[in-house]
Amino acid sequence: MDVKITARLTNWDLYQRGERRDISISFPTTREEVQKALKAIGVDGIRDQRVIFTEYDSNLSGFCHCLTQYDSVDEVNYLAHLLSGLSGSEFAAFQSVLEYGEHDQCAGDLINLALNLDCYELHPGVDTDEELGRIYAEFDEAIVVPEALKNYFDYEAYGRDMRLNEGGCFVDGGYMTRYPSNFLEQYAGQEDIPPAYRVFAYPELNIRERLAACKEVTDRAASEHPAPEREQEER
Repeated sequence: MDVKITARLTNWDLYQRGERRDISISFPTTREEVQKALKAIGVDGIRDQRVIFTEYDSNLSGFCHCLTQYDSVDEVNYLAHLLSGLSGSEFAAFQSVLEYGEHDQCAGDLINLALNLDCYELHPGVDTDEELGRIYAEFDEAIVVPEALKNYFDYEAYGRDMRLNEGGCFVDGGYMTRYPSNFLEQYAGQEDIPPAYRVFAYPELNIRERLAACKEVTDRAASEHPAPEREQEER
């Protein structure tokens, strides 16, 4: 799938000093694009070093509300690549899990979910216990409903029992079965992001730019923490 995530990247250090400077950046992205964006908002690794996200949007709905301002650039980039590799049915299952309320607290959660979609199965169009019961009664070899009794069999009760026994749930788009014991936390932190998807890098500064940045930091520190005045010597 062609997934695009757009975010507002904000200079957090500058924001802490009472000024807001941000820029829109789209994911998946490249190291060069990130460097360009960081330079535009004054994050060069010397004057300022920290960024946050203040807004998210995407061409596909259902997950941006799970991203946080403190997710890293590399995490969002990795997530965008993972989602772009999903099929339509896989992305539907991804959205259904989020609707159910699992693995939806941050980019790291979404990454783990995208890596574990084989633990979930979405049955499109199944949205009632009665319909679920009819499907199971038709394909479950453990139960055979005689043709003469099919109009009297309680498919709704049977479907409800099957749903409760297997821990399934109805979500927007169908019925979802879960296999939580198979879920493997493959992503524990940014060190688990493959190198190809790590794009955060401060802009490369020439000597003149570096000296100017260092001077600005020194002047800022001097203005924020002025040296104490020497007491006049007693005459």
